[in-house]
Amino acid sequence: MLNANSSLNSTVAQLLQGKSFDEIVRLVEERERQAQSDRQGLVQAHTRVLVEKDAKLVEHTQVLVEWERELKFKDTMISKLTLELALLKRLKFGQSSEQFKGEQKQLFEESVMIDISEVQAQMEVFVPATPAQRIKRQPKRIALPPNLPSKDVHHELDSTCGCGCQMQRIGEDVTQKLDYTAGQFEVIKHIRGKWACRSCNTLRQAPVPAQIIDKGLATSGLLAHVLISKYLDHLPLYRQEYIFGRAGVAIPRSTLASWVGKCGVALQPLVSALKEAVLKCTVLHADETPVATLDPGKGKTHRSYIWAYAPGAHESINAVIYDFCESRAGRHAQEFLGEWRGSLVVDDFSGYKQLMRDGVEEVGCMAHARRKFFELFESNKSPMADTALKYIQALYELEREVRDLSAEQRWSMRQSRGKPIANKMHEWLTEHRKTIADNSAASRAMDYTLKRWDALVRYLDNASLPIDNNKIENAIRPISLGRKNWMFVGSQRAGESAVAIMSLIQSAKLNGHDPYEYLKDVLERLPTQLNSQIAELLPHNWQPLFEDAVQ
Repeated sequence: MLNANSSLNSTVAQLLQGKSFDEIVRLVEERERQAQSDRQGLVQAHTRVLVEKDAKLVEHTQVLVEWERELKFKDTMISKLTLELALLKRLKFGQSSEQFKGEQKQLFEESVMIDISEVQAQMEVFVPATPAQRIKRQPKRIALPPNLPSKDVHHELDSTCGCGCQMQRIGEDVTQKLDYTAGQFEVIKHIRGKWACRSCNTLRQAPVPAQIIDKGLATSGLLAHVLISKYLDHLPLYRQEYIFGRAGVAIPRSTLASWVGKCGVALQPLVSALKEAVLKCTVLHADETPVATLDPGKGKTHRSYIWAYAPGAHESINAVIYDFCESRAGRHAQEFLGEWRGSLVVDDFSGYKQLMRDGVEEVGCMAHARRKFFELFESNKSPMADTALKYIQALYELEREVRDLSAEQRWSMRQSRGKPIANKMHEWLTEHRKTIADNSAASRAMDYTLKRWDALVRYLDNASLPIDNNKIENAIRPISLGRKNWMFVGSQRAGESAVAIMSLIQSAKLNGHDPYEYLKDVLERLPTQLNSQIAELLPHNWQPLFEDAVQ
């Protein structure tokens, strides 16, 4: 220590030698400032390190919270799906299935099998199966008849190795897929050659083409045919089983149900994207229709409802989305629309009234008002009803003229020609109502129109609004037609799955697409489609990969 102090004193003495007192003071002050600056720099550096550590700690805490939330969600879903799967299996193999006879029993079993397939597909998302479990669960493949026509599809790699040597073909793997087109089965053989390089001991092979059902037998064409037959042509799976048997391939109903369930799960992200696109519109149509839903415990059915929503007639997209609900309660519309606030074209059903109180603008349906007067005229040739019908006919004639005009032109013609007609009709209705007895058919028709008058003529002041709700009534008509073939919906899950697929099918029709070609192409592309580009497959955006594919 003494030597160190002596050395330091010597250095200081040399530094101060020949310096005046003022120079020594300035030198000391300068050294003090430098030392203070160094101390501040160290403090700032330490502070930055601490801030960065705190930020990382907060980030890690957020990640842990997110992981915990995700794990809790997965645990909840696994418990829910496990319980649902156990219930479905009990329904399938229990005594409740024996309460149904004939066609009812077949439809019930078909619905349960589809539900089981969907639940199992959803569980695999949360609990991926181990290789051993996959082998155990893998169903035995259908033995394809050897006399079926076949087509070879080769998947080969470049024969030049990365080292520059030529590779030799040492074998191949063949995967058979079953396709179906216009009543004819065809076997598609995917042949993937194995190529080896002896110089660098490399073995290469083209990857297996991505499939909507991993390692499944059916091509996207066959899957699309099954879905179209069930949800557009309303053919139950047991009937399709007979049809396929006549065509030469016996496909068990359980296999068809498994395909339908797995496709329903795979298509759900697309249905969610369709709903999101519809809810971006400022004008929507809405309507609902009843369907019978099975109550297996009682062997009876109860009334459920399918709600339908579509963009306004003058919106930029054409689509419809269905929502399967257990009842006709207005809360279902509130839950579906969520925070959406726009103009809703509806009839006078009370279930929509809470939406209007929450800020949704009500738009009436002139077709409903017309129907009241039309029924009155048909029953007794009422002159009053005839006059009302002529007023409404004049309004519809104007709408046919302005349908294809710009929004500005449509608004202008509605104001100059439509409003005077509506005002005259309102004056006539108000005066004539005073001469009609209460509780008569005529008074009920007039009261319906007068009570909803503001909502009925709201379209005259907004060019984006339609005159009626016919668009959604046309979109819901396939549901009404299908009820004759369904007899009932097997379960809540079956109903939700059915309306999801029907939303895509009917939206494809609204956009002028062949539903089969649309679904076939979507099922082909969906396994490799990026989530960020899922909107490209929506019916109103869809373009086939190859134009000649739909010709």
